[in-house]
Amino acid sequence: MTKYHVAQINIGRIKGPLDGPVMAGFMARLDEINALADGNPGFVWRLQTSEGNATYFRPYDDDQILMNMSVWETVEDLRHFVYHTTHVELLRQRQQWFENFAGVYVALWWVPVGHIPGVDEAKKRIAYLDAHGPTQFAFTFKTVFQPDEEFQKGIDWSSFKPCPAL
Repeated sequence: MTKYHVAQINIGRIKGPLDGPVMAGFMARLDEINALADGNPGFVWRLQTSEGNATYFRPYDDDQILMNMSVWETVEDLRHFVYHTTHVELLRQRQQWFENFAGVYVALWWVPVGHIPGVDEAKKRIAYLDAHGPTQFAFTFKTVFQPDEEFQKGIDWSSFKPCPAL
């Protein structure tokens, strides 16, 4: 049994209000895609409010940036959901709803089984990846680092604030 799960954050700058015509297609598919994630093999957790999605969370100064976070048993489970389910249809349409993003918009990292990442933790991971490229601290689908017990021991998990959605 593994000691670690993979967490992910992805962010994007929306082209219009969530209740407007530009975002209508995205919002129309959101519940479907979230339900697909929830039922996919390897799914552990995702950021959501009582409404069932993460569109409420706006942790950046730019209020147009949406974020999504989830935890999966393995990178392969997450990769399967992202690229080999109907989720990929939304990726192909991303340009309709989200502006081109200058920086990194997806980051992955290992968390101990049972740890639910907080928003601040995820922001630190994606910012680190943007500044330093893939490392054990934050990596990408293209450059995956395997869990490193010694590296993980050096992280003070108590220093991360708990997720506000819990």
